[in-house]
Amino acid sequence: MFSGIVQAVGRVSSSTPRSDGVRIVVHTAGLDLRGTRVGDSVAVNGCCLTVVAKASDALDFDASAETLRCTTGFAAGVPVNLELALRVGEPLGGHLMSGHVDGVGTVAAFAPVADDAYGSWRLEVDAPEALAPLIAAKGSIAVAGVSLTVNDVKGRRFAVNLIPHTLSATTLRDLAVGAHVNLEADQIARYVARLLGIRALNE
Repeated sequence: MFSGIVQAVGRVSSSTPRSDGVRIVVHTAGLDLRGTRVGDSVAVNGCCLTVVAKASDALDFDASAETLRCTTGFAAGVPVNLELALRVGEPLGGHLMSGHVDGVGTVAAFAPVADDAYGSWRLEVDAPEALAPLIAAKGSIAVAGVSLTVNDVKGRRFAVNLIPHTLSATTLRDLAVGAHVNLEADQIARYVARLLGIRALNE
């Protein structure tokens, strides 16, 4: 499990075809890897991947064809948000996330908030149609592994505000209209939708 509080921004240094997927090597920048072992889970742009090899400042992961089908952001040279798995007793600053990406959204708008001297930006994303019923105003959503609060939603499009700290500490600062981002819906919404019989996420 993860919280959506990004701990470091790394970069995919290589992406090599392997079996039906790819082996990616991620340079981990300032991420503290002292307690990380082969077999551990790490959220890479919001996608839970298993460490298959470790160096002092890099981690290797295998991404299967299914993972590549429903995610984005693993090409060589791409910056990635990184978060180690939660440990018992650690603070939960964002919201509980599984790292199972529900779909890929498309950035529809990204601009500074008008008349906001603080420096916040408004991000609007078009979600896949099947995911839209699980997104609600004032609910939580993970965008590229970052825990955010939904400001408003209309149809498939939702909007969030990014404060200066989020912009400086994550890859979201580099987004542009048309960019693709991994999305994970709030887990509570997923179960409510199931109980109500809402058809979502290919059910």
